[in-house]
Amino acid sequence: MEYPFQIIEKKWQKYWTDNKLFHASNEKSEKPTYYVLSMFPYASGVLHMGHISNYSIADAIARYKMMKGFKVMQPMGYDSFGLPAENFAIKHNSHPEITTHENIKKMTKQFKSVGFGYDWSRKVITCDKEYYKWNQWFFLKMYENGLIYRKKSTLNWCPECKTVLANEQAEGGVCWRCGTEVKQKEIEQWFVKITDYTEELLDDSELDGWPQRVVTMEKNWIGKSYGTKIIFTLKGSDKEIPVFTTRPDTIFGSTYLVLAPEHPLAREIIESSDKAEELEEFVEDIINSDIKMRTAEETEKIGKFTGRYAINPVNNEAVPIWIGNYVVMEYGTGAVMCVPAHDQRDFEFAHKYNLPIRIVIQNEDKSLELDKMEEAYEGEGVLVNSEQFTGLESEQARKDIIQWMEQKGMGEATVHYRLRDWGISRQRYWGTPIPMVYCENCGVIPVPEADLPVKLPKDVEVSKTQQNPLLSVDDFVNTTCPQCNGKAKRETDTMDTFFDSAWYYARFCDPKNREEPFSKKAAEQWLPVDQYIGGIEHACLHLLYARFFHKFMRDIGLVDSDEFCTNLLTQGMVNKDGAKMSKSKGNVVDPETYIDRYGSDTLRVFLLFASPPNKDVEWDDKGVKGAFRFLNRIWKLVSRQKDKIKFYPDHYEDDFAYSTAAKKLRYSSHFTIKKVTEDIEERMHFNTAIAAVMEHLNNVSSFKIKKDSAQGDMAVYREAIEILPKLINPFAPHLAEEIWEMLGRENSVLEQGWLRYKEEFLVKEEITFVIQVNGKLRSKLEISPDLSREKVKELALKDEKIQKYIKGKEIKKVIIVPKKLINLVVG
Repeated sequence: MEYPFQIIEKKWQKYWTDNKLFHASNEKSEKPTYYVLSMFPYASGVLHMGHISNYSIADAIARYKMMKGFKVMQPMGYDSFGLPAENFAIKHNSHPEITTHENIKKMTKQFKSVGFGYDWSRKVITCDKEYYKWNQWFFLKMYENGLIYRKKSTLNWCPECKTVLANEQAEGGVCWRCGTEVKQKEIEQWFVKITDYTEELLDDSELDGWPQRVVTMEKNWIGKSYGTKIIFTLKGSDKEIPVFTTRPDTIFGSTYLVLAPEHPLAREIIESSDKAEELEEFVEDIINSDIKMRTAEETEKIGKFTGRYAINPVNNEAVPIWIGNYVVMEYGTGAVMCVPAHDQRDFEFAHKYNLPIRIVIQNEDKSLELDKMEEAYEGEGVLVNSEQFTGLESEQARKDIIQWMEQKGMGEATVHYRLRDWGISRQRYWGTPIPMVYCENCGVIPVPEADLPVKLPKDVEVSKTQQNPLLSVDDFVNTTCPQCNGKAKRETDTMDTFFDSAWYYARFCDPKNREEPFSKKAAEQWLPVDQYIGGIEHACLHLLYARFFHKFMRDIGLVDSDEFCTNLLTQGMVNKDGAKMSKSKGNVVDPETYIDRYGSDTLRVFLLFASPPNKDVEWDDKGVKGAFRFLNRIWKLVSRQKDKIKFYPDHYEDDFAYSTAAKKLRYSSHFTIKKVTEDIEERMHFNTAIAAVMEHLNNVSSFKIKKDSAQGDMAVYREAIEILPKLINPFAPHLAEEIWEMLGRENSVLEQGWLRYKEEFLVKEEITFVIQVNGKLRSKLEISPDLSREKVKELALKDEKIQKYIKGKEIKKVIIVPKKLINLVVG
């Protein structure tokens, strides 16, 4: 007799669908709401094992919360715009709309084969005009509120994908999608002023339910620094060169200035230089190098003297202006005042190019001497060679110098952020059209809301060209100005797909609304998301953008909360042979193969049991087989006992008699309920919850029940079996439903409420006492917790297993930890 999972899983999936068990209505309800959401997948056409792992976690939470009496919403949709979909269509000589919807169809079928409890009536597909219309609406609202602007900028350019990438998408100098080395290209772009929300994004007061690691990653990405802006000037002109420093106490030691190759002044100086060609070539090489590598501590610092000088405002000294590889526009102002005696990078650069070094901070023992310095002194100390500030300690000097500079108009205390505005323009076809037009008479004009959506044309030849494919569609490009009705041209850039995914969680609340992105009423019912689940790799991309978007939606009156989700779980990856599954490594495991062989419940149980949800899972075929055996044992137990136990008492009576074994089993039942409840509710440790159910199954299987057993024993045995369907429902829902029905119960187990344990049944009449010999486990005793120390010692010494370890040896010491263990020290 083997668990017929193929029949059972199809049967209950149909039942759930037919009875709309996962349909979450927006109608008022007495039940509290609970919104659980997994990051929706990209419409690639295939669900991989990482998807199954992620969504199994969310589904376990959703089912548990339903049984706890919540009205649960667990929606699903597809992130479906973007380059991967466009490139997939090119590869298959098709159109992105066709291939994307084909992929969505395949993935939806896969989802349903696993039996995840989604409300499919709320499905959201970001490439559908009913969705991207509201992307455009949000763009216009941001434009109205001064959060959208256009400027020419040197940006990350992927030569393979033929599009611009945000800084977050070009980490490590390579394209986040295809891995191609990123180049720099100057291009007109649309930007979102995410920097207007910098301080709010740094505020983690409502992120208590987020992993601290994610909060820290976001803070580091935003990169807040307190310092001073000091105004140097270009010698021979009144052009200001602001620099940012956290050490104004070293200003008198600045002996040269270095500009980032991307700095506007660098280009201006090069154009007027008699060494323009040499400088231009140098700058181009640096700009196109990996920004992380060029600024790494171990990378050689290189530069070129521009032939121009800057005036240090504190002493009117003319210092040479260089262009260097270790300065970037992303930090500070893109211009660095260099103090080689007190900054290691500057020290190395100065030695390489024989630039002057001046000590202006003396260490505590006054041992710094210029000709003996082998490295920069970057610590605190007392100022020297610093005019009226000489003799001050660093901390006081910083305060006095800043105050003096502010009085003289040389500089000011300031705060700097690493975060830059979000460039959302992409030069590809498959994305949300940006709702702007260019009129010769009126300039840049937004498309009126009444004309939304600006539809993406379908008659487009998609290929990897050097230009945006939309430029070839005359009917799309040529339009009329909404202001003067004259001839105009549409913006042909499309939006970064992170714009799509920055607010999708809110659309799920009201996905069929044609009048607004979602109603305030629906948002009040469901938002913020109670539990969000996804990978930690999205900390500085999707999660940051979603937080920004939510705060903007709050500011325009769409939502009341400050954060988009209350609790965040970042799940681990599924690895095989010690590495993340990938086609290139040849270690990909196809979920469908294992679902066909063992059933989706087995796959869920294995993935949830293999590790805590925030840790990586190591794929193991033996573990999968073990999960199947566990479920099979439950099936067999219930199949064999269902007809017997229905005649056993279904409750406890005061006059029932109970054997010692029955009392132990009753303890097991109520301990397991308590353990599973707490592991899910408090820790979300599904692995230990499943382990507790496995232990309980062992206890049930070893319990001996007979026709003449006491009534109490029969009641205990019946209870021990009948709690199984509810216990396993979050992890193995199909089997849970089947055995619930086998036990003669009606309707879905989901609708029956969660189990409750009784404290009086959690008192053990006997406890397990571990016996150690010289610290090593050698035996165990099942004894009363009230036995005296002497009696415990006596029983331990008489234990048959212990006899062989202590025979003929002197017992030097006996250590007893009450109600836990006894350690016999022998020699």
